[in-house]
Amino acid sequence: MVGIVIVSHSLKAAEGIREIAAEMGKPGQPITAAGGSEDGRLGIDLDKVEAAIEAADKDDGVVLFVDLGSAIICADMIKNERKLNKKGIYVADAPVLEGAVIAAVEASLGSPVEKVLEVAAKVKNMPKL
Repeated sequence: MVGIVIVSHSLKAAEGIREIAAEMGKPGQPITAAGGSEDGRLGIDLDKVEAAIEAADKDDGVVLFVDLGSAIICADMIKNERKLNKKGIYVADAPVLEGAVIAAVEASLGSPVEKVLEVAAKVKNMPKL
């Protein structure tokens, strides 16, 4: 099953989004959260993100949902250095909350990583009113 990782500058935000996405997916679905700096402040910690990816990786691909610019840079650094995962690591072009929720639903259906990314990207144009 495709793994999902929520990456935020705030651990509380990442964990909250993970909680919502997990509620929409299947029990046991690999959805993890990484956020905050090593000392607990706001920020991004490369080691935390790598650990979250490792925990979510079930060899079907891992989709990262990121909140801000340096989270994207962190994800790209890991993605470019990683050679072990056959399906790879992908950064979704989607809003972090809505994208993670719809990705959790799609991944729980057993869809491949390409379909999960496609569905997640569609929600960025979803009207709220």
